[in-house]
Amino acid sequence: MYLEYQAAGETLSPEEIKEALFKSIEGRTLKKVLIVPPDFTRFHSNAGYITNVYYHALEGIEVDIMPALGTHAKMTKEECAEMFGDIPYEKFLEHRWRTDVVKVGTVPADYLEEISEGTWTEPIDCEVNQILFGGYDLILSVGQVVPHEVVGMSNHSKNILVGLGGSKFINASHMVGALYGLERMMGRDNTVTRKLFDYCITHFLAKLPILWVLTVTTAPEGAIRMHGLFIGEGRKPLEAAISLAQRKNLDILDRPIGKCVVYLDPKEFKSTWLGNKAIYRTRMAIADGGELLVLAPGIEKFGEDPMQDAIIRKYGYVGRKRVLELFKTEKDLKENMGTAAHLIHGSSDGRFTITYAVRRMTKEEIEGVNFRYADYDEAKRRYDPEKLSAGWNRMPDGEEIFFIPNPALGLWMEESRLKADV
Repeated sequence: MYLEYQAAGETLSPEEIKEALFKSIEGRTLKKVLIVPPDFTRFHSNAGYITNVYYHALEGIEVDIMPALGTHAKMTKEECAEMFGDIPYEKFLEHRWRTDVVKVGTVPADYLEEISEGTWTEPIDCEVNQILFGGYDLILSVGQVVPHEVVGMSNHSKNILVGLGGSKFINASHMVGALYGLERMMGRDNTVTRKLFDYCITHFLAKLPILWVLTVTTAPEGAIRMHGLFIGEGRKPLEAAISLAQRKNLDILDRPIGKCVVYLDPKEFKSTWLGNKAIYRTRMAIADGGELLVLAPGIEKFGEDPMQDAIIRKYGYVGRKRVLELFKTEKDLKENMGTAAHLIHGSSDGRFTITYAVRRMTKEEIEGVNFRYADYDEAKRRYDPEKLSAGWNRMPDGEEIFFIPNPALGLWMEESRLKADV
């Protein structure tokens, strides 16, 4: 079964979305269903609405919902209500990535060495949440396909293997991508990490009744526009969604950005673990010697959990070369490879400056991890996100900036970095 809906105008209507969702489950004999949507960090995926429609359409059937948290913090009752509507909070199960997982197989070292071009030479254990083997007749994996720093284009197998993955697999897969190089992957299919994920789905999880429900969205002025909805088994919905997302979520610029200003919505971004999307998604657009100013009123910590936070505070965003040197000798980095990869991703490697304008963290904290510090309210007086337009802006004194209201929704790339396969 395969369903594909693409908007004729700006967005699919609620009626078109409902039609697709109802078709995807009609004629099935279902007693027990698991829905795996993204968490609040993918609010603009429209997965909240989709999950709500499925939940009510499956009335009379046992339905569990486990947001694909990965390493992120548990969703609050308020977040669930805002994203998923009237679904009772007790229906949302928490994925605990360090404890609630089982090993389902091992990806061999020789395969990893081949796909990584020799940058990774060890086997990797694949771990997923044990709930996936809870006797479900259908697993609805819902989420958005958008450029991503770890896998190239997010979702599909990532939603299960990272969103409901275990610490060993998340750590190793993130490091595989970091060693290979995020700039070689962002916005692309068939990356080294995607090949790793596909291997696990094919070899270890092929018997699970997974139905992929993939969206392609943008959110100009904060209003969600769903440009496509792709539903089916196998890889076909991913490939179709990637094709559309590469047109809708890649912003190719004809010249590099001298100064980039990125706004992080405080409801969505509370840590640099998430907020560093401002760095990942713009690094191929910012000029050497340029500036990145991150307007981050909600940032109050570095990691999503205390261990991540402590490691980031200890080492800071010191660049790829230094992190790889430390990785050879430091036990905590070896045991938390996902955090080591995050430290690599979160640096410009000296190419451009990174300033975090914050309210809830101190100058000493921000500078302690190798970022520049600015006071949010002071920065806002000059660069008010409510007054700036997405894209190029000319300030009253003549300064030119490029403004991005939400870095999670795209990838910005200077034209000379564009390769033929994107």
